[in-house]
Amino acid sequence: MPSVKRTALALLLLLSAAACERKPLAIPDKPDPVPVIDDGAAIATASPTLKTVRSRHALRCGVNPGLAGFGAEDARGIWRGFDADFCRAIAAAVLGSPDEVVFVPLTNDLRFAALKAGQVDLLARNTSWTFTRDAGEGVEFAGVSYYDGQGFLAPKSLNLQSASELSGARICFQAGTTSELNLRDWFKARSISWTPVALPNETKAREAYARETCDVLSADISALAAARGTLAEPGAHVLLPDVISKEPLSPVLRQGDPGWTDIVRWTLNALILAEELGVTKDNADRLARESANPEIRRLLGSDTGYGGMLGLDDAWALRAIKAVGNYGELFDRNLGQQSALKLERGQNALWNAPEPGLLYAPPIR
Repeated sequence: MPSVKRTALALLLLLSAAACERKPLAIPDKPDPVPVIDDGAAIATASPTLKTVRSRHALRCGVNPGLAGFGAEDARGIWRGFDADFCRAIAAAVLGSPDEVVFVPLTNDLRFAALKAGQVDLLARNTSWTFTRDAGEGVEFAGVSYYDGQGFLAPKSLNLQSASELSGARICFQAGTTSELNLRDWFKARSISWTPVALPNETKAREAYARETCDVLSADISALAAARGTLAEPGAHVLLPDVISKEPLSPVLRQGDPGWTDIVRWTLNALILAEELGVTKDNADRLARESANPEIRRLLGSDTGYGGMLGLDDAWALRAIKAVGNYGELFDRNLGQQSALKLERGQNALWNAPEPGLLYAPPIR
Protein backbone atom coordinates (compact mmCIF):
# COMPACT_ATOMS: atom_id res chain seq x y z
CA MET A 1 0.00 0.00 0.00
CA PRO A 2 1.53 3.33 -0.98
CA SER A 3 2.61 5.48 2.00
CA VAL A 4 0.11 8.26 1.20
CA LYS A 5 -2.82 5.83 1.40
CA ARG A 6 -1.50 4.29 4.62
CA THR A 7 -1.25 7.75 6.20
CA ALA A 8 -4.78 8.70 5.13
CA LEU A 9 -6.19 5.42 6.46
CA ALA A 10 -4.46 5.91 9.82
CA LEU A 11 -5.86 9.41 10.11
CA LEU A 12 -9.37 8.20 9.30
CA LEU A 13 -9.18 5.48 11.97
CA LEU A 14 -7.94 8.03 14.52
CA LEU A 15 -10.84 10.41 13.83
CA SER A 16 -13.37 7.56 14.04
CA ALA A 17 -12.07 6.52 17.43
CA ALA A 18 -12.21 10.05 18.72
CA ALA A 19 -15.81 10.39 17.54
CA CYS A 20 -16.78 7.24 19.37
CA GLU A 21 -15.30 8.57 22.59
CA ARG A 22 -16.90 12.04 22.27
CA LYS A 23 -19.35 12.75 25.07
CA PRO A 24 -22.81 14.02 24.16
CA LEU A 25 -23.50 17.72 24.65
CA ALA A 26 -24.68 18.28 28.17
CA ILE A 27 -28.06 20.03 28.27
CA PRO A 28 -29.08 21.25 31.72
CA ASP A 29 -32.41 20.11 33.05
CA LYS A 30 -33.38 23.74 33.65
CA PRO A 31 -32.06 26.77 31.76
CA ASP A 32 -30.54 29.64 33.71
CA PRO A 33 -33.32 31.92 34.89
CA VAL A 34 -33.84 35.17 33.00
CA PRO A 35 -33.16 38.09 35.37
CA VAL A 36 -36.40 39.80 36.41
CA ILE A 37 -36.64 43.29 37.87
CA ASP A 38 -38.56 42.93 41.12
CA ASP A 39 -40.08 46.40 40.92
CA GLY A 40 -41.83 46.78 37.57
CA ALA A 41 -42.32 50.48 38.24
CA ALA A 42 -38.66 51.20 38.96
CA ILE A 43 -37.96 53.05 35.72
CA ALA A 44 -41.17 55.07 35.72
CA THR A 45 -41.03 56.07 39.36
CA ALA A 46 -37.45 57.24 38.82
CA SER A 47 -38.69 59.61 36.10
CA PRO A 48 -37.44 63.10 36.96
CA THR A 49 -40.26 64.69 34.97
CA LEU A 50 -42.91 62.69 36.80
CA LYS A 51 -41.39 63.71 40.13
CA THR A 52 -41.28 67.36 39.09
CA VAL A 53 -44.88 67.38 37.84
CA ARG A 54 -46.09 65.82 41.07
CA SER A 55 -44.08 68.12 43.30
CA ARG A 56 -45.47 71.26 41.63
CA HIS A 57 -48.98 69.72 41.34
CA ALA A 58 -49.27 70.90 37.74
CA LEU A 59 -48.42 69.74 34.23
CA ARG A 60 -46.81 72.39 32.04
CA CYS A 61 -47.98 71.71 28.51
CA GLY A 62 -46.59 73.52 25.47
CA VAL A 63 -49.36 74.31 22.98
CA ASN A 64 -49.92 76.26 19.80
CA PRO A 65 -50.54 79.97 20.47
CA GLY A 66 -53.73 79.84 18.44
CA LEU A 67 -54.79 77.06 16.06
CA ALA A 68 -58.51 76.36 16.03
CA GLY A 69 -59.30 72.73 16.67
CA PHE A 70 -55.91 71.99 18.23
CA GLY A 71 -55.02 74.70 20.71
CA ALA A 72 -56.57 78.13 21.20
CA GLU A 73 -58.09 80.18 24.01
CA ASP A 74 -61.82 80.81 23.86
CA ALA A 75 -63.54 84.06 24.83
CA ARG A 76 -63.38 83.09 28.51
CA GLY A 77 -59.66 82.36 28.38
CA ILE A 78 -60.14 78.57 28.47
CA TRP A 79 -57.84 76.54 26.24
CA ARG A 80 -59.77 74.43 23.76
CA GLY A 81 -58.73 71.90 21.15
CA PHE A 82 -57.48 68.39 20.45
CA ASP A 83 -53.98 69.03 21.82
CA ALA A 84 -55.26 70.97 24.83
CA ASP A 85 -57.54 68.07 25.74
CA PHE A 86 -54.67 65.61 25.36
CA CYS A 87 -52.77 67.64 27.96
CA ARG A 88 -55.79 67.30 30.24
CA ALA A 89 -55.76 63.54 29.75
CA ILE A 90 -52.12 63.37 30.87
CA ALA A 91 -52.88 65.53 33.91
CA ALA A 92 -55.80 63.29 34.86
CA ALA A 93 -53.65 60.16 34.54
CA VAL A 94 -50.71 61.56 36.52
CA LEU A 95 -52.22 64.06 38.95
CA GLY A 96 -55.80 62.84 39.28
CA SER A 97 -57.45 65.92 37.74
CA PRO A 98 -57.67 67.28 34.18
CA ASP A 99 -57.61 70.79 35.62
CA GLU A 100 -54.01 70.55 36.86
CA VAL A 101 -52.56 71.92 33.61
CA VAL A 102 -50.66 75.12 32.90
CA PHE A 103 -50.90 75.84 29.17
CA VAL A 104 -47.76 77.48 27.76
CA PRO A 105 -48.24 78.92 24.24
CA LEU A 106 -45.11 78.37 22.15
CA THR A 107 -44.21 79.47 18.64
CA ASN A 108 -42.53 77.07 16.22
CA ASP A 109 -39.10 78.58 16.70
CA LEU A 110 -39.24 78.29 20.51
CA ARG A 111 -41.03 74.98 21.07
CA PHE A 112 -38.05 72.57 21.12
CA ALA A 113 -35.81 74.95 23.07
CA ALA A 114 -38.50 75.42 25.72
CA LEU A 115 -39.01 71.69 26.02
CA LYS A 116 -35.30 70.89 26.33
CA ALA A 117 -34.79 73.70 28.85
CA GLY A 118 -37.49 72.21 31.10
CA GLN A 119 -39.89 75.13 30.70
CA VAL A 120 -42.58 72.64 29.68
CA ASP A 121 -43.02 68.93 30.44
CA LEU A 122 -44.65 68.06 27.14
CA LEU A 123 -45.29 69.52 23.70
CA ALA A 124 -48.78 68.94 22.34
CA ARG A 125 -48.87 71.46 19.52
CA ASN A 126 -49.30 69.95 16.05
CA THR A 127 -45.65 68.94 15.64
CA SER A 128 -44.68 66.60 12.79
CA TRP A 129 -42.55 63.55 13.59
CA THR A 130 -39.59 63.61 11.19
CA PHE A 131 -36.17 61.97 10.97
CA THR A 132 -34.18 65.15 11.60
CA ARG A 133 -36.26 66.11 14.61
CA ASP A 134 -36.20 62.63 16.11
CA ALA A 135 -32.48 62.02 15.51
CA GLY A 136 -31.15 65.56 15.75
CA GLU A 137 -33.22 67.61 18.19
CA GLY A 138 -32.68 65.66 21.40
CA VAL A 139 -36.38 64.89 21.75
CA GLU A 140 -38.66 61.84 21.78
CA PHE A 141 -41.94 61.38 19.91
CA ALA A 142 -44.62 59.52 21.86
CA GLY A 143 -46.64 58.23 18.89
CA VAL A 144 -48.87 59.56 16.13
CA SER A 145 -51.87 61.37 17.57
CA TYR A 146 -53.09 62.78 14.24
CA TYR A 147 -52.24 61.83 10.66
CA ASP A 148 -52.11 65.00 8.61
CA GLY A 149 -50.72 66.11 5.26
CA GLN A 150 -49.84 69.39 3.62
CA GLY A 151 -52.20 70.95 1.13
CA PHE A 152 -53.29 74.22 -0.47
CA LEU A 153 -56.13 76.68 0.19
CA ALA A 154 -57.11 78.85 -2.77
CA PRO A 155 -59.90 81.23 -3.77
CA LYS A 156 -62.66 79.55 -5.77
CA SER A 157 -62.40 82.40 -8.25
CA LEU A 158 -59.04 81.07 -9.50
CA ASN A 159 -60.79 77.92 -10.80
CA LEU A 160 -57.83 75.74 -9.89
CA GLN A 161 -58.20 72.00 -10.29
CA SER A 162 -54.84 70.98 -8.81
CA ALA A 163 -51.57 72.34 -7.47
CA SER A 164 -49.87 71.54 -10.77
CA GLU A 165 -51.56 74.70 -12.09
CA LEU A 166 -49.75 76.95 -9.61
CA SER A 167 -46.91 78.01 -11.90
CA GLY A 168 -45.87 81.55 -10.96
CA ALA A 169 -48.20 81.66 -7.95
CA ARG A 170 -47.36 83.53 -4.76
CA ILE A 171 -47.69 81.01 -1.94
CA CYS A 172 -47.89 81.94 1.73
CA PHE A 173 -46.51 79.57 4.35
CA GLN A 174 -45.03 79.62 7.82
CA ALA A 175 -41.25 79.95 7.78
CA GLY A 176 -39.06 77.42 9.59
CA THR A 177 -41.54 74.53 9.35
CA THR A 178 -41.80 71.32 7.38
CA SER A 179 -44.31 73.18 5.20
CA GLU A 180 -41.52 75.30 3.72
CA LEU A 181 -39.29 72.29 3.03
CA ASN A 182 -42.15 70.31 1.48
CA LEU A 183 -43.08 73.15 -0.87
CA ARG A 184 -39.53 73.54 -2.12
CA ASP A 185 -39.19 69.80 -2.71
CA TRP A 186 -42.57 69.44 -4.41
CA PHE A 187 -42.18 72.33 -6.87
CA LYS A 188 -38.53 71.50 -7.60
CA ALA A 189 -39.40 67.87 -8.41
CA ARG A 190 -41.97 69.10 -10.96
CA SER A 191 -39.92 72.00 -12.36
CA ILE A 192 -42.71 74.44 -11.49
CA SER A 193 -41.75 78.04 -10.74
CA TRP A 194 -43.39 79.76 -7.78
CA THR A 195 -42.91 82.74 -5.48
CA PRO A 196 -42.36 81.94 -1.79
CA VAL A 197 -44.01 84.28 0.75
CA ALA A 198 -42.64 83.27 4.15
CA LEU A 199 -44.40 84.52 7.29
CA PRO A 200 -43.21 84.22 10.90
CA ASN A 201 -46.26 82.36 12.24
CA GLU A 202 -49.59 80.81 11.30
CA THR A 203 -51.61 83.90 12.17
CA LYS A 204 -49.47 86.14 9.95
CA ALA A 205 -49.72 83.61 7.11
CA ARG A 206 -53.53 83.54 7.36
CA GLU A 207 -53.70 87.32 7.49
CA ALA A 208 -51.44 87.69 4.44
CA TYR A 209 -53.66 85.29 2.49
CA ALA A 210 -56.79 87.17 3.56
CA ARG A 211 -55.21 90.46 2.34
CA GLU A 212 -54.35 88.76 -0.97
CA THR A 213 -50.64 89.31 -0.37
CA CYS A 214 -50.37 85.83 -1.83
CA ASP A 215 -52.51 83.76 -4.16
CA VAL A 216 -52.54 80.52 -2.19
CA LEU A 217 -51.99 79.45 1.43
CA SER A 218 -50.15 76.21 2.15
CA ALA A 219 -50.04 74.36 5.49
CA ASP A 220 -51.26 71.14 7.07
CA ILE A 221 -54.77 70.38 5.85
CA SER A 222 -56.18 70.59 9.37
CA ALA A 223 -54.63 74.05 9.76
CA LEU A 224 -56.05 75.12 6.39
CA ALA A 225 -59.52 74.02 7.47
CA ALA A 226 -59.12 76.16 10.59
CA ALA A 227 -57.83 79.09 8.53
CA ARG A 228 -60.76 78.92 6.12
CA GLY A 229 -63.16 79.23 9.06
CA THR A 230 -61.62 82.59 10.03
CA LEU A 231 -62.09 84.19 6.61
CA ALA A 232 -64.87 86.66 5.87
CA GLU A 233 -66.41 84.28 3.31
CA PRO A 234 -65.24 80.72 4.06
CA GLY A 235 -67.33 79.32 1.20
CA ALA A 236 -65.36 81.39 -1.31
CA HIS A 237 -62.23 79.31 -0.68
CA VAL A 238 -61.45 75.66 -1.50
CA LEU A 239 -58.93 73.04 -0.49
CA LEU A 240 -57.16 71.71 -3.56
CA PRO A 241 -57.13 67.89 -3.81
CA ASP A 242 -53.34 67.61 -3.69
CA VAL A 243 -51.68 66.29 -0.52
CA ILE A 244 -47.95 66.86 -0.94
CA SER A 245 -46.56 65.37 2.26
CA LYS A 246 -47.05 63.05 5.20
CA GLU A 247 -47.38 64.94 8.49
CA PRO A 248 -47.64 62.51 11.41
CA LEU A 249 -48.34 64.79 14.38
CA SER A 250 -47.10 63.59 17.75
CA PRO A 251 -46.67 64.67 21.36
CA VAL A 252 -43.00 65.44 22.03
CA LEU A 253 -40.87 64.81 25.14
CA ARG A 254 -37.28 65.41 26.19
CA GLN A 255 -34.82 62.60 25.59
CA GLY A 256 -33.37 60.86 28.62
CA ASP A 257 -36.58 60.22 30.56
CA PRO A 258 -38.00 56.92 29.28
CA GLY A 259 -40.45 56.59 32.15
CA TRP A 260 -42.14 59.87 31.27
CA THR A 261 -42.17 58.99 27.58
CA ASP A 262 -43.94 55.72 28.44
CA ILE A 263 -46.61 57.57 30.44
CA VAL A 264 -47.42 59.93 27.57
CA ARG A 265 -47.22 57.19 24.93
CA TRP A 266 -49.51 54.83 26.81
CA THR A 267 -52.03 57.51 27.67
CA LEU A 268 -52.36 58.15 23.94
CA ASN A 269 -52.62 54.40 23.31
CA ALA A 270 -55.25 54.09 26.05
CA LEU A 271 -57.50 56.69 24.37
CA ILE A 272 -57.22 54.82 21.06
CA LEU A 273 -57.85 51.43 22.66
CA ALA A 274 -60.84 52.85 24.51
CA GLU A 275 -62.52 53.77 21.23
CA GLU A 276 -61.73 50.35 19.77
CA LEU A 277 -63.23 48.62 22.83
CA GLY A 278 -66.30 50.85 23.06
CA VAL A 279 -65.23 52.55 26.29
CA THR A 280 -66.50 56.12 26.47
CA LYS A 281 -66.42 59.02 28.89
CA ASP A 282 -69.93 58.14 30.07
CA ASN A 283 -69.66 54.35 30.42
CA ALA A 284 -66.07 53.98 31.66
CA ASP A 285 -66.96 53.76 35.37
CA ARG A 286 -69.64 51.14 34.77
CA LEU A 287 -67.39 49.03 32.55
CA ALA A 288 -64.61 49.23 35.12
CA ARG A 289 -67.02 47.66 37.64
CA GLU A 290 -68.92 45.23 35.45
CA SER A 291 -67.03 44.26 32.30
CA ALA A 292 -65.79 40.68 31.95
CA ASN A 293 -63.77 41.56 28.81
CA PRO A 294 -60.09 40.99 29.74
CA GLU A 295 -58.91 43.82 27.45
CA ILE A 296 -61.29 46.30 29.05
CA ARG A 297 -60.39 45.11 32.53
CA ARG A 298 -56.66 45.64 31.88
CA LEU A 299 -57.28 49.05 30.30
CA LEU A 300 -59.44 50.35 33.13
CA GLY A 301 -57.46 48.86 35.99
CA SER A 302 -60.00 46.24 37.07
CA ASP A 303 -57.20 43.71 36.63
CA THR A 304 -54.44 45.23 38.69
CA GLY A 305 -50.68 45.53 38.31
CA TYR A 306 -50.34 47.43 35.03
CA GLY A 307 -50.34 50.99 36.31
CA GLY A 308 -47.39 50.27 38.56
CA MET A 309 -45.23 49.65 35.50
CA LEU A 310 -45.70 53.34 34.67
CA GLY A 311 -45.22 54.52 38.23
CA LEU A 312 -48.96 55.23 38.40
CA ASP A 313 -51.93 53.59 40.08
CA ASP A 314 -54.15 51.16 38.18
CA ALA A 315 -56.89 53.73 37.45
CA TRP A 316 -54.63 56.06 35.40
CA ALA A 317 -56.29 55.25 32.05
CA LEU A 318 -59.78 55.29 33.56
CA ARG A 319 -59.18 58.85 34.75
CA ALA A 320 -57.83 59.97 31.36
CA ILE A 321 -60.85 58.54 29.52
CA LYS A 322 -63.32 60.03 32.00
CA ALA A 323 -61.62 63.41 31.61
CA VAL A 324 -61.65 63.77 27.80
CA GLY A 325 -63.37 60.69 26.37
CA ASN A 326 -61.89 58.14 24.00
CA TYR A 327 -59.98 59.10 20.85
CA GLY A 328 -63.16 59.27 18.77
CA GLU A 329 -64.85 61.58 21.27
CA LEU A 330 -61.72 63.73 21.43
CA PHE A 331 -61.64 63.98 17.62
CA ASP A 332 -65.35 64.65 17.10
CA ARG A 333 -65.53 67.36 19.75
CA ASN A 334 -62.52 69.33 18.51
CA LEU A 335 -62.04 68.49 14.83
CA GLY A 336 -64.97 66.43 13.60
CA GLN A 337 -68.69 66.78 13.16
CA GLN A 338 -69.28 68.37 16.58
CA SER A 339 -66.73 71.10 15.82
CA ALA A 340 -66.63 74.11 13.53
CA LEU A 341 -64.04 72.39 11.32
CA LYS A 342 -66.24 69.38 10.39
CA LEU A 343 -63.23 67.29 9.38
CA GLU A 344 -63.77 63.68 8.33
CA ARG A 345 -61.90 60.96 10.20
CA GLY A 346 -60.12 59.77 7.03
CA GLN A 347 -56.69 58.39 7.93
CA ASN A 348 -57.48 59.03 11.59
CA ALA A 349 -60.18 56.36 11.69
CA LEU A 350 -59.50 53.14 13.54
CA TRP A 351 -57.77 50.36 11.61
CA ASN A 352 -60.91 48.18 11.92
CA ALA A 353 -63.52 50.88 11.20
CA PRO A 354 -66.03 50.33 8.34
CA GLU A 355 -63.90 52.82 6.40
CA PRO A 356 -60.51 51.89 7.86
CA GLY A 357 -57.87 54.42 8.76
CA LEU A 358 -54.34 54.20 10.13
CA LEU A 359 -55.16 54.49 13.83
CA TYR A 360 -53.79 51.54 15.79
CA ALA A 361 -52.50 51.02 19.33
CA PRO A 362 -50.53 48.13 20.81
CA PRO A 363 -52.38 46.00 23.35
CA ILE A 364 -52.15 46.37 27.11
CA ARG A 365 -51.17 42.92 28.31
